[in-house]
Amino acid sequence: MFTAFARAFKTPDLRKKLLFTLGIIVIYRLGAHVPAPGVDYTKVQQCIDQADSGGLLGLMQMFSGGALLQITIFALGIMPYITASIILQLLTVVIPRLEALKKEGQSGTAKITQYTRYLTVALAVLQGTGLVATARSGALFQNCSVGSQIVADKSVFTTIIMVLTMTAGTAAVMWLGELITDRGIGNGMSILMFISIAATFPGALWAIKESGKLADGWIEFGTVILIGFVMVGLVVFVEQAQRRIPVQYAKRMIGRRSYGGTSTYIPLKVNQAGVIPVIFASSLLYIPALIVQFSNSQASWATWITDNFVGQNEPYYMVAYFLLIVFFAFFYVAISFNPDEVADNMKKYGGFIPGIRAGRPTAEYLSYVLNRITWPGSLYLALIALVPTMALAGFGGANANFPFGGTSILIIVGVGLETVKQIESQLQQRNYEGFLR
Repeated sequence: MFTAFARAFKTPDLRKKLLFTLGIIVIYRLGAHVPAPGVDYTKVQQCIDQADSGGLLGLMQMFSGGALLQITIFALGIMPYITASIILQLLTVVIPRLEALKKEGQSGTAKITQYTRYLTVALAVLQGTGLVATARSGALFQNCSVGSQIVADKSVFTTIIMVLTMTAGTAAVMWLGELITDRGIGNGMSILMFISIAATFPGALWAIKESGKLADGWIEFGTVILIGFVMVGLVVFVEQAQRRIPVQYAKRMIGRRSYGGTSTYIPLKVNQAGVIPVIFASSLLYIPALIVQFSNSQASWATWITDNFVGQNEPYYMVAYFLLIVFFAFFYVAISFNPDEVADNMKKYGGFIPGIRAGRPTAEYLSYVLNRITWPGSLYLALIALVPTMALAGFGGANANFPFGGTSILIIVGVGLETVKQIESQLQQRNYEGFLR
């Protein structure tokens, strides 16, 4: 990996792309520290020291690179864009018009991207309004004595300005990501997501060291680093694992020319769903706590939810988290990979799986293989999401600020591997020697 980066910096045009990408990253991180208008920065910092964010709030805090609780102009980060992309991907299966656009190729993809931008702005307005309303009421920092004084001016004009600023910040982040895709090294949104998560690692690691009790916290610190390396190795191994289904294309004579007769394969990843099931499960488990928080109920059901679903190291929370991740893994694979469509395309172009008849038997075989590899993939996702909490429970470090959580590790490793592949592919294009030297 480091060799690829060193060779990239020696190539003039790739060096320009890398430096351009680094410049965009610097701008993105600067915007994550500029407070939104109307926010008392001093009181925010006082409350952040006492904050204990978890669930969906902790997820948004991670994707914003720590800018959410600081209520900056980039407070919403790329979370609205991620949510919009997931919604459009799910709607593609339900709405025939979107499914037709997806099949149109580049022009249809551009249209869906345009819809994603519009939906991102709409979601940014909703999420920005919710964040500002929560900050004004003091519910953003419930255990902070000055939490209700974060926004001193509670007028409607100030609220509108704050919401518009955060919405414009989200649009700017989306534009920065597209700039990296077009003029940088590619995968702009993924790289910004990578930077947002990686930016919280040093502070989270040092906080674990400061709160540790064994050998002045160094035992806990070393344990976290060790667990992190083990998890990274496991994630790299599983993310690269795939089941390759061989496909043979028969020869066809069109005029006087022969086409086909090649062999290829269909790569089915063990973790076909990616990080989506973990995000869905985290978001869904935060809903009961959110209902209790806004209802202010003291009933027995509210007390039971508070005792069992607010803390991430509670047994009921862990079991529900595990089951939801497995369920959403199968759900997302079912809507993102259509065996019938793949089988029809293979049959249309004369392709077949050796030993399997074309058409319906091929679709059934693909479904059978997909179900078998989704089981270990879903269990792997649940294991990655729960191991940090269980392993660090004895050290008192199993909280929302643990840096090597399932979502963060999956995104960091996935984006890192994809970025290295992008750089290596561009290096191969520029350093191709050919047959004659």
